Amino acid sequence: MLAPGQSATALPPLAIRAVNLAKKYRSGDAELVVFQNLNLEVNVGEKLALVGESGSGKTTLMHLLGGLDSPTEGAIYFGQNDICKLSGDQLSEFRNRELGYVWQIQSLLAEFTALENVMMPLLIRGQSRDQAEPVSLARLDEVGLRNRASHRAGELSGGEQQRVVLARALTGDPKVLLADEPTGSLDFRTGEMIMSLLDDLHRSRKLTSIHVTHNLNFARRADRAVALQQGQLAPANLSSSEGSHHV
Repeated sequence: MLAPGQSATALPPLAIRAVNLAKKYRSGDAELVVFQNLNLEVNVGEKLALVGESGSGKTTLMHLLGGLDSPTEGAIYFGQNDICKLSGDQLSEFRNRELGYVWQIQSLLAEFTALENVMMPLLIRGQSRDQAEPVSLARLDEVGLRNRASHRAGELSGGEQQRVVLARALTGDPKVLLADEPTGSLDFRTGEMIMSLLDDLHRSRKLTSIHVTHNLNFARRADRAVALQQGQLAPANLSSSEGSHHV
């Protein structure tokens, strides 16, 4: 009980809460358990780094958090809503309006221009091209690529393509940004530029962000870092004699 005049310290609101998550795959008589009884909380406005060895299940976890796959067991809350209980159409609507994705593989449509790629989430949402174009141009301007709007994806460098992916992720004004190895296919200088851009946009847009990365320097820039090891999450040890070491 609080003493007279004493006020309770408010806990930061949660953006994401994963409860007792399990993901298992069956192949014949064998069962592969990626993780089970996994729990995660991410505060509103937090930037979380997720690290771990290759094959530890980081991308699987990101797919679950992003509503791109379903857990074998458990619940995933965004606010008060368990996305595991949404219908297929409801989940598609949720992904389109609430989440932005940046993956290591750019996944742009090569035959379309940068602007057309960025417009896609809004066109899928049902907006007309006239409505979607000015918003999408503003997002390209935000990542420094307005002058490349009419260039096809295949005409852009790797760093430019990743910036288009980031612009596309933000065009629907999401609350949460999920980035899985966003610099994994880029050289160090370009990767540094992309991470700095992600940092700036996280702050300016007041996003909640989860970044999967192997780079310790990038992980240290997050508000908090957790490691996925042997199917469980724990605070990450980011100490290293060389900041470029992988984890």
